[in-house]
Parts: sequence; C-alpha cells; structure tokens
Amino acid sequence: MTAVSAVDERWDDGLIARRVQEQLEAGELGPGDPDAPGDPHTPIGEAYAGTLRARLDALRELMGLSSTRLDGKTLAEAGRVLDEAAARQRLSSRHTVVAIAGATGSGKSTLINALAGVPISETGLRRPTTAAPIACTWSEGAAGLLDRLAIPGRLRRRPLAGGVGDEDLQGLVLVDLPDHDSAVTAHRKQVDRVLALVDAVIWVVDPEKYADAALHERYLRPLAGHAEVTFVVLNQVDRLPGDAAHQVLDDLRRLLDEDGIALGEHGEPGATVLAVSALTGEGVGELRETLGAFVQRRNAAERRLSADVDAAAARLRPVYVADGRPGLGERSREDFGARLAVAVGARAAGEAAEREWRRNAGRACGTPWLRLWRWYERLRTGGGPAGGASGSGTREGAEQEATAPAEDELTARQRVEQAVRIVADEAARGLPLPWAQAVREAAVRGAQGLPEALDELAVTLGAAPAGGRPPRPAWWPAAVLAQAAMTLLQFYGALWLVGQIVGVLEPGLFPPVLIMLAGILGGPLVEWACAAAARGPARRYGEETERRLREAAAGCGRARVLDPIAAELMRYREVREQYANVSGRRSAVATGVGMVALTGGPPDG
Repeated sequence: MTAVSAVDERWDDGLIARRVQEQLEAGELGPGDPDAPGDPHTPIGEAYAGTLRARLDALRELMGLSSTRLDGKTLAEAGRVLDEAAARQRLSSRHTVVAIAGATGSGKSTLINALAGVPISETGLRRPTTAAPIACTWSEGAAGLLDRLAIPGRLRRRPLAGGVGDEDLQGLVLVDLPDHDSAVTAHRKQVDRVLALVDAVIWVVDPEKYADAALHERYLRPLAGHAEVTFVVLNQVDRLPGDAAHQVLDDLRRLLDEDGIALGEHGEPGATVLAVSALTGEGVGELRETLGAFVQRRNAAERRLSADVDAAAARLRPVYVADGRPGLGERSREDFGARLAVAVGARAAGEAAEREWRRNAGRACGTPWLRLWRWYERLRTGGGPAGGASGSGTREGAEQEATAPAEDELTARQRVEQAVRIVADEAARGLPLPWAQAVREAAVRGAQGLPEALDELAVTLGAAPAGGRPPRPAWWPAAVLAQAAMTLLQFYGALWLVGQIVGVLEPGLFPPVLIMLAGILGGPLVEWACAAAARGPARRYGEETERRLREAAAGCGRARVLDPIAAELMRYREVREQYANVSGRRSAVATGVGMVALTGGPPDG
C-alpha cells in the first residue's frame, strides 16, 4: 500500500467532501468538532460500570500480584486487554464500531453499499478489491474511534440515504475490511489488527466458501467466546435454487456449533446468523433492522471487552487454577515436625536424659562402697596403658571419636534437607507450576541455616537445666539420710566388734554382727528402693526433655520453612480469588481455596 501524504489525508469523496468543506466555511464545524478533518478528538467516553468494571479492576490487581511470579509473556494478553479497555473507555460510548469481514468474492463491499444505500466501497471483479479498511459513519463524533483504527480521512465515508442516514443506525461505524484470505500479507495483517479493536464483527460468507477451514480455524473458533458480538451473514443466496439456501444455512449453523459458537436463537444470547443477497436486496432489510437494534443498545463495546476478559481468563487458567485443594494439612505439618525431631535426635536426647537422671539417683542414693568402687573403675579405665589399650588402639579410638560427629552431622543435615523437600512437595502438590515453584523456592530459602539452628537447640535443650544436673525429687534427702544411717550401723557394729576383740567391751558376737548385717543389707536395699522409685520420675524427665526438643525443633522449622510456605500459599489464595473475580465464576473457583489457611490447607486424608 502506497504512502499517504498529509494533503491526501483530506477526504476526496465528491459530494461528501464538498459538503464538509461547505460546513467548514459556514462555521458549522468548528475547530473542536470531532468530525472536522485534521482536528484532535476530544474524549467523550464514559466509565465502565457494574460487573465489567469489577472484572477489569480484578484483572489489574491480579497482574500486580502475579508480576513477580509469572513472566511477561504469560501476562501479555491480559495487559493488552487492560490497555484496550482503557483506550476504548476514553472514546465515544455513543458509537458502535462494527467490522465487515469475509473472504475474497464474498460480497462484503456490495453488502456495505447496500446497507448505506450508496456506493461506499469499491466493488468489481478485480481481486482484491478492498486494499485498506474503509469506514462509514452514520453520525458525528466517531473521529477518535477511526483514529484508533488508523483509518485515514480519505477513507472515511458517510451514507447519503435519508439525510444523515437511517435513524436506527445512528451511532453505527461500519468498517469494510480487506479479504482475510488475501494473497497480500499486508491485507491479512490489516484484518487481524482491526478485528482486535472493533466492538463487533459481521462475517460475510458465500455458498462456496462458508465451510472454509481457514475461516473457521483461524477466526471463528478462536473467537467463539465473542458470539454475542458476532454476526454471520450468508450472502449471495440468490445463487441457490429452491430450498438449497435453507440447507446451506442449516449446515452453516452446524459448523458454527462445532466451532463452539453459541447461536442467538429463541431469545438466547449468541451469534446472529442471517441469509441475504446484497445484489438483489433480499434479507438486507432484516440485517439493517437487526444491526440497528444491536447498535441502539449501546453496550457492544462492553460486551466485546467482557468477552476479551473471558478469553484472557481462559488463557490464564492453567497458571492460576489448581487441580485439587492445595495447602498443608495437619498431618503434613506433624510429619515435618517429627522428621525434624528425628534429625535433631530428640528421642536419643530423651533417653540420655532419662539415663542421666537415673545415674544421678544412683549416685545420690547408692552405698558409699559402691560409689567408691565406681570411682575406682572410672579412674582405672581412664588412664592410658592401665586401661588395657595399646597406643595404636588409642589412636584408632581418637580417630573414631573425631570422625563420628562429622558423620552424625552429615546424616542430620541430610535428614533436614529431606524433611524440607518432602513438606515442600506436599505443599506444592496440585498447584499450578509457577506457584509450585515459588513454594519450593520459599522452602529452600527458609531451610538455609536450619541444621545449625537445630544443633544449637540440641545442645541447649538436650542438656539438663540448673547447672547440668536434673532436678531432684523431695525424697532424695531422706534416701541419703537412710543410706548414711545404714553406713553408720556398719561402722557401729564394726567398732563394737573391735572393742570386744581388744577387750574394752564385754564379749557378745550376736548383737554387733546383727547391727553390721542390718547396715550391710540395708544399704543395697535402700539403693534398690531408690532405683525403683526413680524409674517413673526418670522416664517422665526423659519424656519432658524429648518433648521440649521436639517442640523447639518444630517451632524452628515452622518459623523458617512452614511460615514462608504459608505466605506463598496465602499469596496464591489471593491471586486465585482475584482470578475468580476476573473469570466471573467466584463461587465455583473460590471453593477450592476456602481451606487454604495461613499455615496450611485442608486436613490430610
């Protein structure tokens, strides 16, 4: 298409151009008139209201919440819809822009001329006839809309029939497009560009090409959601004999139904399907009447934008709608805490605390001789060659002691990483891919430093409080006094016997032996009784130590891993609720997020 100079942008349309020039000279078209050629357009649009406004606001909010989780390519279509909605809102709401599209030879130009009552678009046997979009306006104030379509002034027309046009068509802007199947690539690009900007479209088909796969697969099927702003007109029915027109029309309806386009029959919303003959005028009156009623409702722009939002929501559905009910259940959180408890060695710490408690009880309540013997054993076994170990064995033991903690640390770290990986996978199960990835990344970030924090907990809480010794029950002093009494009985009986031997005391073997025997047997008996009495408190002390360590490990894991996961799940809940608002199916979609709470989701199982 050749370039157009600024001078050529002026209309050159015979009587129409002269009339405009006369109005300019008479002052009827002032500098601010939207139809004055070359003058800027003054926005006269109205704000969207009701459901459409709420959906557009939700789509804008949805894009803001998703900008850090989704790439620009995924959100590009939604951004285009918002931009087009804002651009259309600034323009006239009193006009409806309708494009007439069709294949080569379908009779588009003839039909628009029949609707206008005068030759508006060139017709003929030369193909393609229409090389650029041509607009016909039935009322003033549409200059901004035509500027948006990039239709130059020389290609803007006005009908002559009935003065300024039919009353029913006041507000109509009819755009004749190039052939969508043109061999010229620029023509097809023009069609695609304009179709994305108009409020409605009339598809003109003929008896030969109404089933063309290019039309159905490239345009009708992808735009099936725009059925309410779609007209499908079977032209050239005068070429069909007898009932053939009805048969072709029925087959056309069948194809449209297969394309997923709802048909507006019996008062239901959907596409309008008509049969006309632009050449003979058959059905043109019905089309003009239907088109006039459509224009006078003045909601085609909003219906088109609502369909665009539906299409954008359908494209975004895979990245927002999960298969099930995502989240962390109570069982998953408990299992995560249990795995961290294993990693931190909570059970082993509890058992060690229980043994320590019982050991302290044995030390406090045991006989002096037994404690002396244990002291001797520790002294004997802890002293180099006296312990019966060679130098080589000592070095091997030292090496084992040096390597064992490192192996334990490695094992604990692996267990922590496994626990984090499992809980992240459970939280991400069913989520769309971007949000599942965000959950896993949050878990990995939170897990950094978690093994070291658990090690500190094990050192801090695994040891006995209050100076490194477990608490002692109230009966321990009595047991110690009883053990001391048994020891005194042994000493008393022994001194009595010594006194008899040296002749200080009167001879009598039975009483001192009986006293010594009571002390000798009473000491172990007191120790046994104390050991039996210590089992319960020792077990409870070990369980309390294990519980404290388990709770501390679970709290540490919750703060570092579960809370970041819950934050991502809450963010997903917000975007899914906004997506429900955008899609217009809030009740159905929001049901799946009702169970996603700050710390998780639905109960497992």
